[in-house]
Parts: sequence; structure tokens; C-alpha cells
Amino acid sequence: MTWILLLGGLIAGLLSGLLGIGGGSIMVPLLVSQGFAPVAAVGTSTLTIALIAISGTVQNARMGYFDWRKVLGLGVPSIFTAQLGAYLANRLPAANLLFAFGVMLLVNIYLMYLRRQLITQIGVAGPQDAIESQQQQGIGKMSIRLLTGGAAGLLAGLFGVGGGIIMVPLQVLFLAEPIKTAIQTSLGVIIMTAIAASLGHFWAGSVVVSAGLLLAVGGIIAAQASARLLPRLGDRAVMVLFNGLILILAGYTFYQAGQMS
Repeated sequence: MTWILLLGGLIAGLLSGLLGIGGGSIMVPLLVSQGFAPVAAVGTSTLTIALIAISGTVQNARMGYFDWRKVLGLGVPSIFTAQLGAYLANRLPAANLLFAFGVMLLVNIYLMYLRRQLITQIGVAGPQDAIESQQQQGIGKMSIRLLTGGAAGLLAGLFGVGGGIIMVPLQVLFLAEPIKTAIQTSLGVIIMTAIAASLGHFWAGSVVVSAGLLLAVGGIIAAQASARLLPRLGDRAVMVLFNGLILILAGYTFYQAGQMS
């Protein structure tokens, strides 16, 4: 099992660096395939994600790409909702939790598509135009940050993901953040969401520390390497690989849910 967890961590870390997500979409199905209970897979994944996010954020801070104000604006509400997610995950039947996770994987595909569309549109209507449009509609930036951070925390606690899959597109769409800034901010917030979620799961006894650390070793190595690999890959190739992998994992997750029901 050791080499499987190390390999899984490598894949998760690669996706984390390439796509700005925590990697839980890979780690939770992997842990379930190795015999972990769904809630233990979710709890263990949050520990790994926290360690990977810390590594990436330290690198961002060294390069000067880190804004504590933005991170705290999203991260503070996520701390509370992550506890709610962990509470719900430890009380849902295993089959229901897996089924909901499978649905979340499919939603990931749409959110990644939405993020790609937003990147294209930013070049047509600048960020400032988007902000002015939001203000005219009466949408407060603080409210959007609270809702975005809260949603990310809930997903982290409930499904063992970092929450970046929803934070990045929402920051671009509603806060008019440049895509790179959104990814960097998201990674910093993931530290807070993942730590809060892992503590909630740890108190409930659903974190396997040894497995989480093995996944983290591979994930930290790959996350550093993927930062160098990203500029060499085409966007379309990355998206096709990501969507294909998610579809396979979603199918496997629904199969496991059916076996448990």
C-alpha cells in the first residue's frame, strides 16, 4: 500500500500545481480503493491537503505572491464551515457520502470549464469593469468573500477537498481577481480550510495520520515539480487529462456507493 499512497500523492500534487486545486478529488477515491472507510478517506485527505498547501504557499510567499488580507477574508469564514462539513461527514451513511462525493466530482468538471471561460473573458472586459458592474448590482465584495470562503470550508470538511475548485472561479467571476492571484490566494486559504477540517475529523477519530503523511510526501514533491512543468503544457491537454480522470473517478465512486447501499 505504501507505494500506492506515494504515487497517489504524486498525482494529487501534480494536479494541485497545474490546476490550483488541493488534490482531494484524487486522494479520497484512492484511499477508498485501498479499503479505507469513506469518512476516514475524507479525514485523511484533509491532513494531506493542509501539508501540500503549506508547501506551495511558502513558495508563493518567498516570491512575493501572497496577500494576507485576501487570504483572511476568505479563510476566516471557512474555519467555521469546515467544522460543519466535518460534523456532517461523520454522520452521513457511507453510501450517501460517497454518492455525494461522486456528484461533487462531476460538478468539478463544470467549474473547471467555467474557470477556463472566465480566463478568456477577462481579456475582453477588464477586471475593473467587472467590479463596477458588481457594485452597480449591489453585490458587496465582503459578502462575496464570506460566501466563497464559507462554501470552500464546507466542501473541505464534507468531502476532504481543499476548496480551491470553487474558490478560484468564484474569485475571478465575482471579485474580478486575475486568475493567477485567485490561485495563489486560494492556496493560502486552503491551509486554513484543510487544517480546520482535519482537526474536526481528528477529534472524530477519522484521520489516519500515517497514510496522510505518505500521501503528503509525494504531493509536496510533485507540487514543486508541476510549477515548472505547467508552462510547457497546453491548456487543452491539461483540461482533457483532468476531465478524463475525474470521469473515471466519479464512475468508480458511484460504483462503490452502490456496493455499500
